[in-house]
Amino acid sequence: MSSTGDSTAAGGSSPVHPVREDRRQVRRTWEARMSEVPADPSPQDDAHPGPDSALVGFRGPTACAAAGITYRQLDYWARTGLVEPSVRPAQGSGSQRLYSFRDILILKIVKRLLDAGVSLQNIRVAVTHLRSRGIADLTGVTLMSDGATVYECTSPHEVVDLLQGGQGVFGIAVGAVWRELEGSLGRLHAERTDTGETLVADDPGDELARRRNRAV
Repeated sequence: MSSTGDSTAAGGSSPVHPVREDRRQVRRTWEARMSEVPADPSPQDDAHPGPDSALVGFRGPTACAAAGITYRQLDYWARTGLVEPSVRPAQGSGSQRLYSFRDILILKIVKRLLDAGVSLQNIRVAVTHLRSRGIADLTGVTLMSDGATVYECTSPHEVVDLLQGGQGVFGIAVGAVWRELEGSLGRLHAERTDTGETLVADDPGDELARRRNRAV
């Protein structure tokens, strides 16, 4: 468990607290939730890549819609280096940034941390921690915070220890955000990074709208 704040836990492991009997059920609950999240992303089909494939990128407006942020936030975070598009940066007037699934996942987490009152300084450190991990490792990470410090937990045991110490006020299970984002991006248009082909989303809502228009 690592900390992204300025507390005594920063840069190392926090002490392991003994788990009392009344906390064991809490731990079992967390273990059950974590076991529902696959440890690795789903296998990708190059002919029909999923939204989390390395072959897929998303333009700025799509990234905003999926992450729940404004385009002004997206632009500011890219220009200040908080979350930059890893697929294709802006290159002069008229060029389109292209974000990866991982980029948008981090955008969504940044938005939730900001909404919870975490300082931008600590969020920057948290983003660095997340980017240093392999993409498959992210599904096993839970971010806990007391509003001032962000803790990175990689097991239900560490989550319970933080709760016992009163340090965790809220938590973000990255694996759960991953699945939520996967569903959202599966309904939005994307672009193949190797060919530039536009991947048109198969949104049931769009199909329903087309049927209604034909009936009018």
